Amino acid sequence: MLPVKTAQKGKATREPEGSQPTLLQVRTPKSGKARRELEKRAPKIVETGKKTLILHGRKTSSVINSVLSDLYHLKKDSAVKFSRRNEDISPFESGGDTSLEFFSHKTDCSIFVFGSHSKKRPDNLVIGRTYDHHIYDLVEVGVENYKPLESFTYDKKLAPRVGTKPFVCFIGEGFESAGELQHLKEVLLDLLRGEVVEKLNLAGLDRVYVCTAISSKKVVLTQCALRLKKSGTVVPRMELVEVGPSMDLVVRRHRLPNESLRKEAMREGKNQPKKDKNIKQDLLRGKVGKINIPDQKIGDTVYYHTKVGDTFVPSKTKGVKRERREARMKHEGNERTPKVQDMLEPKKAKKLKRERHDPTTTKDAE
Repeated sequence: MLPVKTAQKGKATREPEGSQPTLLQVRTPKSGKARRELEKRAPKIVETGKKTLILHGRKTSSVINSVLSDLYHLKKDSAVKFSRRNEDISPFESGGDTSLEFFSHKTDCSIFVFGSHSKKRPDNLVIGRTYDHHIYDLVEVGVENYKPLESFTYDKKLAPRVGTKPFVCFIGEGFESAGELQHLKEVLLDLLRGEVVEKLNLAGLDRVYVCTAISSKKVVLTQCALRLKKSGTVVPRMELVEVGPSMDLVVRRHRLPNESLRKEAMREGKNQPKKDKNIKQDLLRGKVGKINIPDQKIGDTVYYHTKVGDTFVPSKTKGVKRERREARMKHEGNERTPKVQDMLEPKKAKKLKRERHDPTTTKDAE
């Protein structure tokens, strides 16, 4: 097969034989919208809500079509649904997941639901997760006793709103003991819970997904509306009203990820805040900071205090305080009388001091 070269306007041209194949060009985003879209798809330390990809297989039944439509209705704000049939997708077979990984990368979806129907596996659903847009794990279930949304009658005021955060409840010992149900529990939790949040407002809770383990391979899944009533305490009394859909899921096949892939996917990044040095909080003064000032090297400081013409000439001063102190002591020793004479002859000392400061008095006296 001849190598294919990427040409302009999305057309592919063939290269002549014997030539080296050229690598595909990596295009950088030029617009702000494309740049923001790539930043959303980039890996994050704290991931946002996972999107779900819904696909049809080579052949589907009316039950599977209704199940996929109801799942898309429940996750309409975070789901992508393809209406065409895909004949080349077989998740459990080698090479049958190439198109599935391509669609996952194209739509930026990390969870997929693939529906198919055959004589060997009627009303079949494959729920899987991807890591780095490659298949991570798979769970295959059969749908039995399905009741669509339209078959339930209830007060329409209780209908769950699109995009609200649901409760997910798992009932039964099978979710703790059976390996197939443990794996199914992890996949259903990722599929139904939506975006992970730290705080919830009780006024916004209006739905519950109830998963009940009947046997080691069978689970009953149903959606109930949540009605809050007064209980006389802070916590309201809750009532459940079944609003559908409802179905029985029978586990047929499942494939776990290998240990190395699991460790890589479960690795968490260091999200510790940067510590501010020399800063502390005080109850009275608030944020208090400490500043470390290096040695000033005052002896080498240049002072511009000598003026020559119109410019200042730099000069280094050393020992200025010592020279001034010595000069002052010498001056006082020459002119000032000793302290003993001041004590013995106070009037004469005062007169000499007055004459020293006011020499005109001596001239007048003369």
